[in-house]
Amino acid sequence: MKYVTLEEVCENRTSNISQKDLKGNEGIYPIYGASGLIKKVDFYIQDKEYIGIVKDGAGVGRTMLLPSKSSVIGTMQYIIPKGSLNIKYLYYALISKKLSKYSSGATIPHIYFRDYKKEKIVLISEIEQQKIVSILDKIVSLIEKNKKRIILLEELVKSRFIEMFGDTIKNDKGWEVKKWEEVLKIINGKNQKKVENESGKYDIFGSGGKMGKADDWLVKENSVLIGRKGSINKPIIVKEKIWNVDTVFGLEPNIEIINCDYLYYFCYFYDFERLNKAVTIPSLTKKDLLKIDIPIPPLVLQEKFVLIHKSINKLKFEAEKSLKEMENLYDSLMQKFFKQ
Repeated sequence: MKYVTLEEVCENRTSNISQKDLKGNEGIYPIYGASGLIKKVDFYIQDKEYIGIVKDGAGVGRTMLLPSKSSVIGTMQYIIPKGSLNIKYLYYALISKKLSKYSSGATIPHIYFRDYKKEKIVLISEIEQQKIVSILDKIVSLIEKNKKRIILLEELVKSRFIEMFGDTIKNDKGWEVKKWEEVLKIINGKNQKKVENESGKYDIFGSGGKMGKADDWLVKENSVLIGRKGSINKPIIVKEKIWNVDTVFGLEPNIEIINCDYLYYFCYFYDFERLNKAVTIPSLTKKDLLKIDIPIPPLVLQEKFVLIHKSINKLKFEAEKSLKEMENLYDSLMQKFFKQ
């Protein structure tokens, strides 16, 4: 098995194009930046397929396989394979090297080809390179299909909710309206230090999601969480008892009037920013929340939505499981194919 350095099998080229240079320039040739396609312009720098690597700023080290007749701006660099090296093989090899580990710079991180040109990759025959590329391409395709499937299933639930209940913020179906204080109870979060236990029975939630385990709980099952500070527009539905930290409110619905699935999607579509009075970190008050108006559709209709939500969630769970399996397989094969 032969190992070669990156500088032996590919060359690096820089770009001096800035984003301001593109103003007013329109065309058919794509130009890329750290986040992907910027726009299409009337020129191109590379006439063949190449690899682009983010060398400055956010996403430093990110690797992209980019098409022929395109360009990148100056925060990226071109990597061009030499000789008979399969560009897709080189692309996967570069991803396996996790180039972001070479970043430096306190304010604006950056990497340069000189930082990682001595990295070694396995040099195998063109036939073997193509076999590896084919295997990895298939797995990546399955990963992307599962990601798209999950997104479509999430959108399906939202569309069914709107179909059944209308715009619950405008209440365009004319349901009876009640205040939050009439239909739910708000549970304040508490510091988790005294109940933290990695072997605990209950999940600890912050505004960003799960953050540990606890021996005790504050919010009962079938409730909704919303951020008190920070991420105030990202509700979370919980089906088990949980401990919420002091930056999170727990919403326990009166199940004789509303269920947690309906409440969750009401919160999803509600813009809590309208209640934010803070200048720096977004924050909500219990007093303001309790005065929110919420339409109350018949409970039988809400329960019908719960069944729909549950059936779609089952499909989503299967897609997420498949996605995780494919991602684990991808990581395992990358290690097998490109480890030194």
